[in-house]
Formats: sequence, C-alpha cells, structure tokens
Amino acid sequence: MGDKQSSYMKKYLFIICLIGSMDVVAQVPEDAIRYSWYPQSGTARNQAIGGAMGSLGGDITATFVNPAGLGFYKTQEFVFTPSFIFTNNKVDYRGTNSTNNRNALTVGPIGWVFGMGDNVKKRQSTAFSIAFTQTANLNNVIQYKGLNNLSSFSEQFAEEFANANQQYGIGIDEVLNQNSPLPYTSAPAVYTFLIDTVTRGNQIVVRAAPENILDAGQALQQEYRRKTSGGLYELAFGAAVNDNDKWLFGASMGVPIIDYASNTTFKENDTSSNTLNGFKSFEYTDDYVTRGIGLNLKLGAIFRPREYIRIGVALHTPSFIWAQDERTTTLHTDIEGPSGNVTQYDVSSEIFTNGQPGKSKYLQMSPWKAMLSASYVFRETENVTRQKGFLTADVEYVNHKGTRFSDNNKESSSLSKDYKKQLNEVIKDAYKGAFNFRVGGELKFNIIMARLGFAYYGDPYRDVPFKASKMLASGGLGYRNKGFFIDLTYVQHLTKDANMPYVLSGQDNTFATTRVQQSNVVATLGWKF
Repeated sequence: MGDKQSSYMKKYLFIICLIGSMDVVAQVPEDAIRYSWYPQSGTARNQAIGGAMGSLGGDITATFVNPAGLGFYKTQEFVFTPSFIFTNNKVDYRGTNSTNNRNALTVGPIGWVFGMGDNVKKRQSTAFSIAFTQTANLNNVIQYKGLNNLSSFSEQFAEEFANANQQYGIGIDEVLNQNSPLPYTSAPAVYTFLIDTVTRGNQIVVRAAPENILDAGQALQQEYRRKTSGGLYELAFGAAVNDNDKWLFGASMGVPIIDYASNTTFKENDTSSNTLNGFKSFEYTDDYVTRGIGLNLKLGAIFRPREYIRIGVALHTPSFIWAQDERTTTLHTDIEGPSGNVTQYDVSSEIFTNGQPGKSKYLQMSPWKAMLSASYVFRETENVTRQKGFLTADVEYVNHKGTRFSDNNKESSSLSKDYKKQLNEVIKDAYKGAFNFRVGGELKFNIIMARLGFAYYGDPYRDVPFKASKMLASGGLGYRNKGFFIDLTYVQHLTKDANMPYVLSGQDNTFATTRVQQSNVVATLGWKF
C-alpha cells in the first residue's frame, strides 16, 4: 500500500481506540459511504432510461432529482411504484470463492403531482408534489471464508486495548468495569481471554491468543457473515414554476429517514493439530441498529433555448440527520490450557453497559450533490401525445468525503467528541468526490413506448488497493391511454467493491473482493386527472 493508504489505516486504528464511555456506539467510516454511494431510484419509466432526470422532467421522480422538472405538469397525477430485487453476491477471500443470495421487495416513488395549468396572461404555470420513496435498498447478505496465515480478527482488539492504555491509561480493571470504555470490543475479548497481557523482557504487552498459531506458521480458518436489512427513505414536498415553457425553477424539501439493521458474525478456528498453543476457536457477533430522521433541500432549474432542447442544473444540500444507534455484541471463545484442556467463555457487551444495549445519539451530515443535464426531445410539441421520443443524460458530482458526524448529546464525554473529530478526518482521507453518469432514451409508438438506459457510478475511495464502481443497464416498456399508464422495467446492476473484515495498523490488510449482481423488476401504475 502507498503512504496515503498506510496513513488512513493508522488513523482508522487511532479513532477505534478513542471510543470513550458506554453511550458511544462507534460510528465508523463505512457509515459515510453507506448513505451516499447508491444508484438513483425512481419510477419504472425513470429507471428504464438509466435514472436520468436532471433535465427531462414530467415525472414524479423529479421531486428527488431536479424539482424544476415538475413544472412540465399541467394536470394532476398519482403514481405507485413497487419493485422486487434479486441479489447475487460473488466473493473472493484469500483465494476461496463464495456465493450468496438475498431478495427483497422494495418501493419506488409513491405520490401526487398537482399541476395548476397556464395563467393565460403571464404564460405561467405552477406544480406541487408530495412523494415518498426508498432512496437506497440496504437488504443484503455478504458471506465468505478462507485460510489466513497473516493475521487474526482478534488482533484488532489487542491493538485497540494497547492504544487505549498508552493514550488514556486504561487498564484491565477499567475495561472490565460495568461502565467500560470499550464495551463492544476489547472488554469482551479481555473477559474471555481472547486477548491478555503478557510480559516480554521488562515490558508488558497485549497479545491475542491466535497469534501463537500465526507465529508457528499455521493458518486460521476465518468465516465472515453480515446480513443487513432496511433502507434509506425520503418523504419530499416539491414545487415548481414554469415561465412560458422557457425557464422552469423548482425546489423540494426532503425528510430523509434511516432504518437500518445489521447482524455480523465472525468465526475463527485453529487449523493445526497442536492442542497446546493456547487457542482453539472464537465466534463474535455484532448486532447494530440505526434509526434517524432529517432534513434536506434540493434546488433546480431547466432552460429551453429551443423547443426541443432542455438543459438542467440541480444542487442537493447535505442531509442533516438526527440519528440513534443501538449495539450489542457477544463473544464465545474456546481457550486451550497448558495441559491441552479446553475452557469455554461466553460474554455479552450488555454486562458492560448496565444490562442494556449501548445507545448513541448524534448528528450526521451527508455529502452535497451537483448535477448538469441535457435532453433532446424529438418532435417537441405542446401536445405531449405527439412527441416521438427523447434522449437524455445526467452528469452528477457527489462529494463523498463531505460526510460529517457530531455529537447530539450535551452529556457526551470529551473522549466521545475526540472520536467524532478523528472520524471526520479519516473520512476526508478515505474518500473522495466522484462523478456519476446516467444516459437513456425513449421511442414512442402511439400508446406504446420503448426505453433503454445505462448508468455508471464512480469510485468513491481514495488510495485503496481495490477499485470500486457501480454499473446499471436497463430497458422497459410503457403504455399510456386515456389517463391511465403502466410502465415495466428491468434493471441489471453490477457492483464491484471490497469488504475489510477488520483493520490492523503497520501491515497490509486482508480484504474480500465482492461482485454484487442485482436484477431489479420495477413497475409503475399511474392515473392522470
């Protein structure tokens, strides 16, 4: 890894050891990308054209992309968008391949658009919308296993405890206290003897039990599984004004809602036949729930220099989300004694958090977005039923490194505040701004429409040993007649990413490369009034 990547890893480890008081549930850098790196959601019509909606308008999806597009409405419309996602994950971890699946029913835009028609004198019209959608689907399962002779998951607990001791003088008594500063990680590891202090020369060091196996050149069998559920949702209120079909301006206020849960299990086993090396196996589970609600603003404009050309710009402010986390971990270890006998230990983090799941309240600010778009409409006329089709494209910039966390609790400790500051610095170093591209088109055959689209979402990571991207290819059909319409779309997603089961300082970190293939079937039913 390069110097920047090594710097990132060191800072990552530093913030982990800053966790201070049981009310801290330890937001991590991955939380930043979870709520910013996802494909544009929309109606079946919008999904079929790659999600491009920055200049096209005439679709309720404009509420969430460029609200100026609502200005093309002159009548009322109601839409409902169910969809179903089939997910297939292919994972490679240290030469061992794994495949797992997860399917989910999701929901796209549901809501009303109210067009007010033309003001004959001023040639102006207005439109309003109220809409709800699932912005990001977070239902998934990532599972893999493999042999590792370089490092152990438990070493991160040893490093965390050693750093906490050096930085803040935290010892075994403090860690095992009912109000432990490290209740989800080092405290369970110390309690079950997965990590312990040993004397080397005249110095006391923290050592993980599986290190004896690694020192002997043997491998550990590792297995990782994370099941996630929920999503990021948004309720939005939009408004737009159309000035003589030349300029359209719009704004929408969004209420983002987070409902996310994850269950992570990591298992590690000794593969050697030696029963005297002090370790046999452990199983660590981490149950994590995040819920939150916030506010954001989207502003946009569309200019028509010619009747068949539309140019759109949009700006999305950061979402300010008031969130709360709940977390509980458990640890089971099988430790071998000097005679080869095995002793089992079990512990829950709740014994270090007064018998309750740990809770943390905080404010999260998501990245801002900016968009430039253009559309060409074939045979553009005021009577949209006579239009023959269009081509449209969006270029979007997302400032992934702009995510920020701050305390939302006046009683938070100084250690907790230090953690958030260091976390924000790590996010700035770990991520970068990225460009996303969406393009699509439609051909109209009287009451039947055919559509195709493509989208590419750029790599949000800075200086990491893997490249990430999302690509979507889509196609669909639409039917419109006498105020009723139905659209059906198929979207094929391909996501290349990586999963780091743990992070250690001072060495190259192991990771699993992931290829996530999703097939999304989207339908939209609508009525015009």
